[in-house]
Amino acid sequence: MDTLVIDIETKQTFADVGGTANIDKLEISVVGVYSYDQDRYYCYEESEFGDLASLLSQRALLVGFRCNKFDFPILNTQLDLQLFKFPRVDLSDEIEQRLGRLVSLDSLARENLGICKTGKSIMAPSLYWDGEIDKLKEYCLQDVRITKDLYDLARSGAVVRVPQKHTAVVHSVNIEISTWYF
Repeated sequence: MDTLVIDIETKQTFADVGGTANIDKLEISVVGVYSYDQDRYYCYEESEFGDLASLLSQRALLVGFRCNKFDFPILNTQLDLQLFKFPRVDLSDEIEQRLGRLVSLDSLARENLGICKTGKSIMAPSLYWDGEIDKLKEYCLQDVRITKDLYDLARSGAVVRVPQKHTAVVHSVNIEISTWYF
């Protein structure tokens, strides 16, 4: 069984569709995927969503960041998938369950990997509508790379360092693989 790290970008923001209650109105612009079996990154545009749906119809462990609340519901709706039947790891959910709060992918990347994201997710729809698809794909794949590296860190048994916003406090979180849904 493959392990796939997934991230999506949308054509709209929640503000554009009337808030988070209208998540089903968000349209996917690109989807980034890393396959452990193939040791390869992919980024699918709309014209390739048929290939993506075929890939995601094969049973795999799905890994993401805030994927249970964002990526997978949108993918399920737009591509008529049932990703919640698959084993999955949402690194954001794991940290939120342990600390009782959300944390950004960027802050985790800075603290654990010594890198920062090249932008914010709010910019993705603008990149799409401005026709800057290559920049959009690179942005999406950077999130996939960061998520993969954080997953690899947690999988190795190392603690994930979680900074507290606006303070110097850093919490160490041990994410035990045995607690993940398989």
